[in-house]
This record gives sequence, C-alpha cells and structure tokens, in this order.
Amino acid sequence: MMKERVLLGVAGGSGSGKTTVVQEVLHRLHPMAVSVIHHDSYYADLSHLPFEERVHRNFDHPDALETTLLAQHLTELKAGAAVEVPIYDFSTHTRTHETRRVESTEVIILDGILILADPRLRSLLDIKVYVDTAPDIRFIRRLRRDQRERGRSLDSVVEQYLTTVRPMHLAFVEGSRAFADIIIPEGGRNRVAIDLLASRLQLTQG
Repeated sequence: MMKERVLLGVAGGSGSGKTTVVQEVLHRLHPMAVSVIHHDSYYADLSHLPFEERVHRNFDHPDALETTLLAQHLTELKAGAAVEVPIYDFSTHTRTHETRRVESTEVIILDGILILADPRLRSLLDIKVYVDTAPDIRFIRRLRRDQRERGRSLDSVVEQYLTTVRPMHLAFVEGSRAFADIIIPEGGRNRVAIDLLASRLQLTQG
C-alpha cells in the first residue's frame, strides 16, 4: 500500500535562507526518499520578447510565474505520478528546451518566496513554513547570489531591489507569513526549529 505523500512548503523573502533550510532538512531526512521543487523553475518563458524588455519585467510579482502549471504538477506528485519540471535560465530570462524529471516521493519539498501567497498552493501544502530574516541580511545575500550565480551587476541588483523586490515583498510576501504553520527565525542557523521540522516529517513517514 502506497504511503501518503507529505508536501512541505518553505517560503520567505528573497535571501531569507530558504535554500539553507531545505538543505538542512534534506540532510536530516537522509536516506528517506525526498524530492525538491523550486517555484523559481516556473517563471514564464520570455523568449518572445527582446532581451532589453525582458530584464525590466517585474519578476517578483505573482503574475511572473506559471503557478497553474506548478499546482498541476504538485497534484500529480501527490497522486503518485512523476512530473517534468521546467528549467529556467536566469541569465536570459527564458526557459530551456530541457526539463528535470521529479519523482513522486514520500516527502516533497516546495520552496519559493510566493508559495504561501497563492491559495492554490496553500491548499496543497501539508506543512507550511515561513523563514523570517532581517531585510538587510536578505538584501546582502541576494546581491551576492545574483552577482555570483546570475551574472548581474551591482547597479542592476540594487535597481531591481528598490523598484520591484522590496515593494513586492511588502505587498505579497510579508503578509503571507500569517498562513505559515511554523515560522523559523534566522533560517538555516536555527538548528532547533529544523530538528523539530525534520522530526515531524520522519514521524509522518514512520
């Protein structure tokens, strides 16, 4: 008899430490079967637009993501089916022609800044987590990430933060913490919270 799939959602502002939390949870759940999906993979393909127009889009608004497809994939995973997750190229703001196959496992982890802001996703999540980190720390982490991993300049990161990231955080992300079952201050450094979360998942599958 197939075990029930448990879907964990990890939300929080950009640079809050969601990825670290997910990695720490994965470490504690080993060797359990766990799959991870990132909401960022579902950014809408902008290949039909000139590059100069793509870079000025608001990527922090919910409309920038194809959340309907994500909700469909999560529903299929919880039902036991594998899915083909898009692969997004952040340097060109387009989807590649390849996909990443994600199997339906005992625990499925979804992370993203806006996952608790969308009622469709909230209804699918069994455990909802919000990672709460100070704004200055989040900005520094985002700056380093975008320069190192996405080839962004300092000026472009700062401009995007002031024009879209911060306003969208205040409009959509910050308020979504009210929907969380668990709020984790300090992200991956909060060992107690992560241990408790991992124990809860292990108990569910035990």
